[in-house]
Amino acid sequence: MSWSRRRVVKTGGLLAAASAVGVLIRPAHGRGQDSDALKRITLKNLHTPESLDIAFRHGEAYVPDALAAIQVLLRDYRTGEQHPIDPALLDYLYDVAQTVGVAPVFSVISGYRSPQTNAMLHERSGGVASHSLHMEGRAIDVRLAGVDCADLVDKALGMRCGGVGYYRRSNFVHLDTGRFRTWRG
Repeated sequence: MSWSRRRVVKTGGLLAAASAVGVLIRPAHGRGQDSDALKRITLKNLHTPESLDIAFRHGEAYVPDALAAIQVLLRDYRTGEQHPIDPALLDYLYDVAQTVGVAPVFSVISGYRSPQTNAMLHERSGGVASHSLHMEGRAIDVRLAGVDCADLVDKALGMRCGGVGYYRRSNFVHLDTGRFRTWRG
């Protein structure tokens, strides 16, 4: 897929606008957060030149423009297809960074995957599930800035929040909002 100059400028403008706007969406569930607390996250897509440093949650509410910008950043870079990202996945990333004691600055290897991309990757590797949560916007493969992936896995496992996969040879960690389970690839 090639990007015209106009498309790059338009996408950059959308990401900038989303960073600047603070409109709120549905309440977040669960963690008893301070009603005025902002949750920020930095995501760097390793397959595109895009990165995003954005407040995705304000107290108990998610920021819709932030979720929209994150959806663009985490799109299937092979097809350009987008899918809503589970806000609980962003909370999971934020919380695991807090548990480690570092800022939530993540390099993203894979976010959303279209069914076509997932099928192609599944054919190439036994480490890709045929019904991956990546296709539902509920999974992400990442590295956390300044943290060894083995340490990230240990902290995520201690949280017992969702799926945790460690791909040591490829140096990344898979996190998802499914049931708690773990594996090594």
